[in-house]
Amino acid sequence: MTAIIPLGSRISGERLAVLLGEWRRRGARQGSINLAGAIELYVRDGQLPIGTRLPAERELAASLGVSRTLIGAALDKLREDGIVASRQGAGSWIAGTGARRQQPTMPTTDALFDLAKAAPPALPGMTAAVDAATHELAAYIGGNGYITGGLPLLRERIAERYTARGLPTTAEQVMITSGAYSAFVLCLRMLAGPGDRVLVEQPTYPNALDAVRAAHALPVPVALDSVSGWDFAGVEAALRQASPRFAYLVVDFQNPTGLRLDVEGRERLGGLLARTRTPVLIDESLVELDYQGDPVGGPPPLAAFAGDLSLTMGSAAKSHWGGLRLGWIRASVDLLDRLLSSRVAVDLGAPAFEQLVLASLLESDKPLARRREDFRHQRDVLAQALGEHCPDWTFNLPDGGLSLWCRLPNPMSTRIAVSAANHGVQLAPGSRFGVHGGLERWLRVPFTLPPDQLVEAARRLGAAVASVSSCANVPAVDVAVT
Repeated sequence: MTAIIPLGSRISGERLAVLLGEWRRRGARQGSINLAGAIELYVRDGQLPIGTRLPAERELAASLGVSRTLIGAALDKLREDGIVASRQGAGSWIAGTGARRQQPTMPTTDALFDLAKAAPPALPGMTAAVDAATHELAAYIGGNGYITGGLPLLRERIAERYTARGLPTTAEQVMITSGAYSAFVLCLRMLAGPGDRVLVEQPTYPNALDAVRAAHALPVPVALDSVSGWDFAGVEAALRQASPRFAYLVVDFQNPTGLRLDVEGRERLGGLLARTRTPVLIDESLVELDYQGDPVGGPPPLAAFAGDLSLTMGSAAKSHWGGLRLGWIRASVDLLDRLLSSRVAVDLGAPAFEQLVLASLLESDKPLARRREDFRHQRDVLAQALGEHCPDWTFNLPDGGLSLWCRLPNPMSTRIAVSAANHGVQLAPGSRFGVHGGLERWLRVPFTLPPDQLVEAARRLGAAVASVSSCANVPAVDVAVT
């Protein structure tokens, strides 16, 4: 069968070398396997999309400082796994993720532990909510199924939640979306265009960075301190010097650091945004996962301090189930009217049945209370397991959220992620959370898996760390990703 030559963009040897960073284990004799594993990681991570044309073997060998024989062996491995395809005279290109190939046998089990995604399984009560929604559906199937802005009952319940947390809200100030990412894209399209600057935290949620770049806007990072958190002087300087069109902030169990901004900090940060009339999109996807108790007793939403140009987005995917693709936007009626008028360019509304399911789930706080208890236990299990198997790693125990943000003893995040994949653990390297890559001393480890799987995943991470320990004391550069 003749391979179809894609029309994707070409990545240069120099650019690919920067992306891969320190891909090779010092002293390892199977450099081609290391290289193939590093390339596969970035394919699975979406940074080498399917269709990307690879540099010629000679060019790549020169950029990496290795022999063409090693490059050829690595490409042979990638072709065998279905990740790369080649054709004489046309070169090689990314053809797939290799997800369909049979997974190698792991040390104790054939399981593959996915820690690249911080998404939970369905919470208790999901089946009962689906059954209840099925009965409620009869009232809607006589219509066309398009509910502008969202199901009124669901909007009311979300509005009541904001009001209880200290941000008075009506149903008219809430719009339901097809997930938090869809909400982000809707706001991005309204607030910024090509060449505009968007203020973001560093590190931050990778998919938000991808969306900003896809809109040809420019992310402007302000660094977070892993202990003290938000740099208010840095935010003020960025607002003054870069004049961003809007800011994207996660102040409740920030992804990936797990940090939470206190009330005094919210007043100060909100005041900066309000005084400069800077629109702000506040991501509250993780706010309900508060291990200190019900978020109603926590600090008020940042929007309570940030003025009338603030938009707040939430998600059912982090709190209720990764497969419940529903989100929402809370904003002024004027801003929501602008969003609704431009929404048809992105989607035509959220699915009616899923909205009925979520409305049923929001009838009671008990399922979320149980979820908080479960995840708090899983957080503690992972922390203890990492302390045993990765004792050189340090982290702050977050009061909520879904992951630990681990500081490594050396800049080796990408190397550990590559090695972990060979041990049956999928991880996103720290570079994915940075505007310009880097963050090679950091690794996000979610605790969304069951406790026994978290313990086994930590054991495998320990093995992965041991496999790269030979280069732990060798200086390495951070991976730069654009």
